[in-house]
Amino acid sequence: MIHREGYTIILSTLIICAAGTFLVYQFLPAGKLYGYLLYSLLFVVLILVVQFFRNPGRQTPVDPRHIISPADGKVVILEEVEEPEYFIGKRLQISVFMSPLNVHVNRSPVTGTVRYYRYHPGDYLVAWHPKSSTLNERTTVVVETDKGELVLFRQIAGALARRIVCYIKEGNRVTQGGEYGFIKFGSRVDVFLPPGTPARVKPGDVVRGGESILAEWP
Repeated sequence: MIHREGYTIILSTLIICAAGTFLVYQFLPAGKLYGYLLYSLLFVVLILVVQFFRNPGRQTPVDPRHIISPADGKVVILEEVEEPEYFIGKRLQISVFMSPLNVHVNRSPVTGTVRYYRYHPGDYLVAWHPKSSTLNERTTVVVETDKGELVLFRQIAGALARRIVCYIKEGNRVTQGGEYGFIKFGSRVDVFLPPGTPARVKPGDVVRGGESILAEWP
């Protein structure tokens, strides 16, 4: 399945690749190696763009005890830090880095009600940079679970990501594993939990959005 955020870009890429193929066919001698290389390059570009916007179905193990990964990728940060925007205090930060080859659909880690939403314009440092969480373009969402726990999750644009899409606002109801946003072309998602929350992952682990368990409530 292709995500709706990709329809326009995929169509534009298809038109450009088709035009490029026609020009190669018309103006380069037939049977030349470099002609076949150009055909291959155009085909690879199209495939890469299509795969970036893929939206595979996920079977979320819905459980109020669990905090589910909001994104596909690799765990790059697992540590207690100062969260300066909403909690203004110590929180356990779990960050998932998405490469351009990962699925870029973002999913809610918990079920609950959105209590806070902010969009912040900013820079485009590489997503694994320590300061990208506070300097890059980003959105911040805080959800209160039905048991009163508060979870903050933050979409962060990377060096290649130039558009963050978030579909939820304050007061909305979200479901664990449900789609809440999309980031285009490489990025990161941070999750902030109360200090001492038992983590189920470690740095370097590869996780799947909507399926992998990042942590569980004590």
